[in-house]
Amino acid sequence: MVDDRTTKRGKLFVVAAPSGAGKTSLVRALMQRIPELKFSISYTTRPKRENEQHGRDYFFVEKTEFERMIAAGEFLEHANVYGNFYGTSRRQVDSMLEAGSNVLLEIDWQGAQQITRSMPERRAIFILPPSRSALEARLRGRGTDSEEVIARRLQASIADLSHWNEFDYVVINDDFEQATDDLEAIVRGQGEHLRRDRPEVAQLMRQLLS
Repeated sequence: MVDDRTTKRGKLFVVAAPSGAGKTSLVRALMQRIPELKFSISYTTRPKRENEQHGRDYFFVEKTEFERMIAAGEFLEHANVYGNFYGTSRRQVDSMLEAGSNVLLEIDWQGAQQITRSMPERRAIFILPPSRSALEARLRGRGTDSEEVIARRLQASIADLSHWNEFDYVVINDDFEQATDDLEAIVRGQGEHLRRDRPEVAQLMRQLLS
């Protein structure tokens, strides 16, 4: 008979990236490779899109309910992004970790900072585009935004890039399969070669921020 008290607490992985770096696609591919990895579903006040489901993509709530949850301390992290609120449930994450599951959070750098303060043992991963031109091409490739919106998102993405050194690991999304391999290696505890202090990351950052 297994004593539940001996269950080893899971590990928390935080994945962030500037808009256009391909974070969401990489996270989906990673979850397919490691189905036992748990994904924390965020709360948001933004409207539900046609292809989204409540409880699968997000928990969609009214702003008043989100504010109540903030006041009650129910969020591990929360942020206002382009006028919409996003947050991670503290209870949801804690329960999965306590059950021994490894948990993945897909958030922005602001949320990552908040989680670092409350859970410094987390493992934080930053996704980078291979070049500035690739970043802009990916933002344009969505085909749904105006030039004004694209320019604003590109400016915001460049600003987000400056937070790369707050993370433990950096994955460069040049080749999608390789980037997915790199993410998997980190989650499986084999990602020491992907730490942020490797020379090629500093070289790429000089080019991205110049």
